[in-house]
Amino acid sequence: MSIRHGLLALLAERPMYGYQLRAEFETRTGSTWPLNIGQVYTTLQRLERDGLVEPADTAGYADDQTAVYQLTETGRAETEKWWSAPVTRHAPARDELAIKLALAVTLPGVDVQAVVQRQRTETMRAVQQYTRLSRRADEANDTAWLLVLDSLVFAAEAEIRWLDHVEARLERTARRAARTDASPSGAPPPATPTTALSSPGHPDAATTEKSGR
Repeated sequence: MSIRHGLLALLAERPMYGYQLRAEFETRTGSTWPLNIGQVYTTLQRLERDGLVEPADTAGYADDQTAVYQLTETGRAETEKWWSAPVTRHAPARDELAIKLALAVTLPGVDVQAVVQRQRTETMRAVQQYTRLSRRADEANDTAWLLVLDSLVFAAEAEIRWLDHVEARLERTARRAARTDASPSGAPPPATPTTALSSPGHPDAATTEKSGR
């Protein structure tokens, strides 16, 4: 989530100060991504440095020392550009779970199956929690919050399907390794009684051939 663009989008509606921006952001996203007020003001300072926001008139505010920000024309253009551009996936964010499992399968002493099972339990708990929250939401008045909840539910359900895929892949890998260990590379398969008797040069091969006629 781009905090930078989120703040710009809110400022496109009206000038605001830091605490207002944080409150508006959390209200509109259902507090899914809580913001630290220090992070808000640091981002505002960078936006001002880049010429995207500027101090606004504080008339009408109880505290005229409050730093109120508004968009510049450049900031408004940047906001419009953000709305019109799709979110790209060519540089995905680091996925802690994927990294955790990738390390687990390469390091000795880690029970990967247990890691997967615990994660599945936790993710299923999250799905249930999000579902309960969505049932309590007002369909008419909580559209933004419901959109966020839907996204969280779909992402968690996809994670559960991925964990199922991880288990299946690990099982296939284990079976393949077991077959490799049982049959050393390059060694012929063990002879069965039938193949041994039919082998040329076996003393009973001729007898077997005659009896088969």
